[in-house]
Amino acid sequence: MSSGSTTFERPSGFVAFVGAGPGDEGLLTLRGADLLSKADVVILDREAYGPLLRHCREGVEIVDVAEDGAVSLKAVKTAKGGSGVVRLCAGDPMFFSSITEEVAACAKAEVDFEIVPGVPPATAVLTYAGIPAAVSVPEFRVVDATQIDDWSAYATGAGTLVIYNGVAEAVPIGKALISAGRPDSTPVAVSSAGTTTEQHTVVTTLGRLAPDLKHAGMTEPALIVVGEAVGMRDRLSWFETKPLFGWRVLVPRTKEQSASLVEQLRSYGAVPEEVPTISVEPPRTPQQMDRAIKGLVTGRYEWVAFTSANAVKAVREKFEEYGLDARAFAGLKVAAVGDSTARALVSFGVKPDLMPSGEQSSEGLLAEWPPYDSMLDPINRVLLPRADIATETLVAGLTELGWECDDVTAYRTVRAAPPPAPTREAIKGGGFDAVLFTSSSTVRNLVGIAGKPHNVTVIAVIGPQTAKTAEEFGLRVDVMADKPSASALAAALAEYGAKQRHAAVVAGDTPRRPSQTRRGARRRAK
Repeated sequence: MSSGSTTFERPSGFVAFVGAGPGDEGLLTLRGADLLSKADVVILDREAYGPLLRHCREGVEIVDVAEDGAVSLKAVKTAKGGSGVVRLCAGDPMFFSSITEEVAACAKAEVDFEIVPGVPPATAVLTYAGIPAAVSVPEFRVVDATQIDDWSAYATGAGTLVIYNGVAEAVPIGKALISAGRPDSTPVAVSSAGTTTEQHTVVTTLGRLAPDLKHAGMTEPALIVVGEAVGMRDRLSWFETKPLFGWRVLVPRTKEQSASLVEQLRSYGAVPEEVPTISVEPPRTPQQMDRAIKGLVTGRYEWVAFTSANAVKAVREKFEEYGLDARAFAGLKVAAVGDSTARALVSFGVKPDLMPSGEQSSEGLLAEWPPYDSMLDPINRVLLPRADIATETLVAGLTELGWECDDVTAYRTVRAAPPPAPTREAIKGGGFDAVLFTSSSTVRNLVGIAGKPHNVTVIAVIGPQTAKTAEEFGLRVDVMADKPSASALAAALAEYGAKQRHAAVVAGDTPRRPSQTRRGARRRAK
């Protein structure tokens, strides 16, 4: 056996059996992530654990167990050839292990191997369902229903009983436990797709399993939890009660721009889906930008105004092309239209001198911009590196203030290709619970490439101008950010979701996502 310091630099090859955890990709262990980052070959059920491949290096070979049945042979042969192999396993590899034969094959072939524990569903799913594994009574039993013929031995004891692989036989199991002496009033929870945003938990009793599960649609993977600890769920549930739990949220932006927004939405329990609506491309001819960069370096400008993070990126790329860095901004005044643009500048090493104190827009920037004063400003020229479709508002306003503007095309925005047919159908058919619009152009472009969102879909916008554009397209605006930032927009949607959930609970109803109310009228957020 190998020690915890094993790496894949050994000539004899190596197989690591890594527990992938119960479903939430964030529950992968640090050791598992480290081994994945060094693997030459990864063997896994791609449908179940595909997201974990983000830990792998570029060029890793992927083997899907759903397509290749000879897993043991593949792992042994690959390791014998000197490669490092990671075999991702459900949950914890040694907890009701399904890979015993694969481990034995490695041992028989004298291939070095390691077994990395994972977070088992027996504890993780209970935690995500708000059920303490052992409370009051220090007894916790875990059984595999497929291995049990006589349930009488599990009917006694006051501790928690956790049953794997039993959802299809939940009703007969409940009857068997009652027949063996367990009270029919014993609390039971059945939780499917545990630790994922598809998690669904039904709380009932042994005596009511049949009627309460009849239309619940429970499928494996699922756990049945029997015992008084289930009663703690009302107080301890934290995962399924997130404000946007299970909401499918459309993010119509470029992937490059939406990474932090997507992570924030996930923290609220949402399932974000990115649909690029615009593609950012270089100008058709580079000469205009080349002259602008030369003028910036030679002192042609007093100010440079950035109206987007894409403009910062375009200038930065030109700087790198010429071997320049942030020092070229010395002596210049720099303006940024908003927080995301300012962050892009700071990451470049440039601190903005001017930002709007109110609305983060061209109008907001103009409200702060000083008029040209020949006594104070040695140069009266402003560089505006912008998109090819930028409005004239800023140029006109600066001209009125006495400045001369070089309005330069730093990048082009073109409408993206339509999303796949299933996504288009979900947009128009009410399959999304919410859509976030971060600009007027995202409204126009999404409708142009995919059609109007269904009327049950919650429409969330970043500000008044975007709201106006949405309404022009016949969309009802439900949520508006209190300040024009993507983070504030996500927070506003979460607040809306929390209010909807609270209202349903107070009314004694089961909280439902907007997509689950397609036939009914939705209430506006207050």
